[in-house]
Amino acid sequence: MTERTGRRRAGREAGGREGRREARANATVKAMPFIERKIPYFEMLSTEALELIEHNADRLLAEIGIDFLDDPEVLELFKNAGAEVEGTRVRFAPGLCRSIIQASAPASYTQHARNPARSVTIGGKNT
Repeated sequence: MTERTGRRRAGREAGGREGRREARANATVKAMPFIERKIPYFEMLSTEALELIEHNADRLLAEIGIDFLDDPEVLELFKNAGAEVEGTRVRFAPGLCRSIIQASAPASYTQHARNPARSVTIGGKNT
């Protein structure tokens, strides 16, 4: 048997199975640049329709509320924020959810990938 030393045998062309394997190992995939929004936003609903949806959501959250099972830490957080907590059910005063979201949610954030070159920015003018 012959030993492989990493050198090619004389007279042999680069390519074949070894060449393809080497090409795959050294290949880099370039990601497409992300698209930035350059057109104005399209309003699907009128201001009145959005207000109606928000009013109905506030009513449901105030009258029925949401159950948070097996998470006493979350119940304590909402209680400290001003929500009414009964057992595992949390009821929110009208406008409380909106104010919590506006105070804590970022306008944009980065979703990190295993490969940092493929991380995605979500929000703002990114689509």
